[in-house]
Amino acid sequence: MDPKRELTSVDLAALVTELNRYEGAKVDKAYLYGDDLLRLKMRDFDRGRLELLLEVGEIKRAHLAAQEHVPDAPGRPPNFAMMLRNRLNGADFAGVEQYEFDRILTFTFERGDENTKIVVELFGQGNIAVLDETGEVVRSLETVRLKSRTVAPGSQYEYPASRLDPLTVSRDALGRNMEQSDTDVVRTLATQLNLGGLYAEELCTRAGVEKTLDIADATDDDYDAVYDAIVDLRQQVRSGEFDPRLYLDEDGEVVDVTPFPLREHQNAGLDEEAYDTFNDALDEYFFRLDLTADEQEATSDRPDFEEQIAKQQRIIDQQEGAIEGFEQQAQDERERAELLYANYDLVDDVLSTVRGAREEGVPWDDIGETLAEGAEQGIPEAEAVTNVDGANGTVTVDLDDATVTLEVSMGVEKNADRLYTEAKRIEEKKEGALAAIEDTREELAAVKKRRDEWEADDDEDDEDDEDEEPEETDWLALDSVPVKSTEHWFERFRWFHTSSGYLVVGGRNADQNEELVKKYMSKHDRFFHTQAHGGPVTLLKATGPSEPAQAVDFSEETLREAAQFAVSYSSIWKEGRFADDAYMVEPSQVSKTPESGEYIEKGSFVIRGDREYFEDVAAKVAVGIQCEDETRVIGGPPSAIEARAETTLTLTPGQYAQNDAAKLCYRRLRERFADKSFVRKIASPDQIQEFLPPGGSDIVDE
Repeated sequence: MDPKRELTSVDLAALVTELNRYEGAKVDKAYLYGDDLLRLKMRDFDRGRLELLLEVGEIKRAHLAAQEHVPDAPGRPPNFAMMLRNRLNGADFAGVEQYEFDRILTFTFERGDENTKIVVELFGQGNIAVLDETGEVVRSLETVRLKSRTVAPGSQYEYPASRLDPLTVSRDALGRNMEQSDTDVVRTLATQLNLGGLYAEELCTRAGVEKTLDIADATDDDYDAVYDAIVDLRQQVRSGEFDPRLYLDEDGEVVDVTPFPLREHQNAGLDEEAYDTFNDALDEYFFRLDLTADEQEATSDRPDFEEQIAKQQRIIDQQEGAIEGFEQQAQDERERAELLYANYDLVDDVLSTVRGAREEGVPWDDIGETLAEGAEQGIPEAEAVTNVDGANGTVTVDLDDATVTLEVSMGVEKNADRLYTEAKRIEEKKEGALAAIEDTREELAAVKKRRDEWEADDDEDDEDDEDEEPEETDWLALDSVPVKSTEHWFERFRWFHTSSGYLVVGGRNADQNEELVKKYMSKHDRFFHTQAHGGPVTLLKATGPSEPAQAVDFSEETLREAAQFAVSYSSIWKEGRFADDAYMVEPSQVSKTPESGEYIEKGSFVIRGDREYFEDVAAKVAVGIQCEDETRVIGGPPSAIEARAETTLTLTPGQYAQNDAAKLCYRRLRERFADKSFVRKIASPDQIQEFLPPGGSDIVDE
């Protein structure tokens, strides 16, 4: 018998009853192991420390665990865990519900400023989604986009379609559903009644009905017996008075865990162990199951270097493919430009004809129809045109088996220049991709080096490391903090990473504002600015400069942090104001072309179309020192910086000049570290000043 690796719907119904006894427990911290195991560390005033484990990978489980069964804390918490810590720290556990009879649990946590729900999907591929109090997905481990449902950041969470709940089914409904089947009784209970194989067999055994009895031969007495067994099961689940069992095979290995004894397992001769609570039984079962897996893997906690190496190699392959694509795109654009000159007279006739018709007020649709008629008559200029797009003011022509889109408002030369410029822009992207691939190759080399070092250390069989918890390192108390830094392209600008891990960059001056928009703004990014004059161009990046563009559903928290960044580094700080409004637009709404008769200053842009406003955004920044992954000063919105830094200071508009505030921050941060030289190396007053807004500041931390 293969061991159970996923909880059943009956298991979850029983589990919910026990977990709700811990209502009121407070959340301390969240941890994420790999991409499928979430741990919530909580405190119950009567029972002390609680450890809630939620796993949605090959193993699918949910239960409280004994402290000795909890895995060691991982290293640097990923963005998902940091986001949960921000939302759940100090929150009260308000209860858990099972969605209908499905393998879905919804945990509710309440806090004064916001409520959060965690939906744990323990079926299929498995997933964990974090929802705000409106039901919108803040973040999920996996993004799901199906015809039937969507689970993606920024969208309303959608549960799967409802299924029949066998624990609430009536006798009449039972009969109707059974009679719709064309198979035997046990398979009908497993599928039509959603009981699954084990409990379908258990009910047949309890009811005294032959499992392989064909539905066509089943009688009302058989249905009555099955229904009575369902009612008994319902009472067992809802009473909360369980008699949990852990079952073992002849080799003493665990194979199942249930909230009450099962006749099926007793008849199979399985050994069993009794437990006081179902939670205790679940914890012991999955702990032993993990031990079995560990023994098969030689009880090694060795990182999966091979997977990391394969991942980096996949990235390199993708980057190399992108570079080849950039080369081809640039070549295609240049060839199109050259085709315009090679077919100069033809292209000029097409543009002149369409432009002349528009000047006479001829509608675009009529122009298209006229050209189509001309093509039928064999007129070369008309035959060359394949599309007329009035919305964009363009015509598309076929030239020597190549398709070229022309802007009617421009002549042949300017259309060709536009294509040459596009080729140059693509080549610049290629240069960025070449730099990125070198970074990836360095990361690949670093992984291989760590693998070699690990294997060398492993030979020494050093068992002392087993008790270490890297995440708990007290960097402030270390006598010597190692310096680890890497140069990044965005460090010339103002920048920070949001709580959810997205990069936000802002200009320090008019030149940088221009550069950000022209060189670094991609179509799926978001552009932020303040109502006040003199604010920096702020970009919330969906992807890096060398990555393929892709649409992103940014969370509300991410957008608010980008808006606060735009406000805090604008002129309102220098004016001593503590809040202002910011707005957000799509990149397509940002233009350098002014209205007729108007002039745009360097570093400024024209915004066309609707804007999304963020009102009364606080002017407040935090500066701190990051110690893990990299060591450096970081600064930006407090909610983002506090999650990444070992220690921080919060500032608001105030009396200290920028350089004086930087020196004051330096002294206070330096006092907090035992290793004073470390602070001097990575957080000098000049380095701190890079993250302070222009104007006077006060430190509000005491």
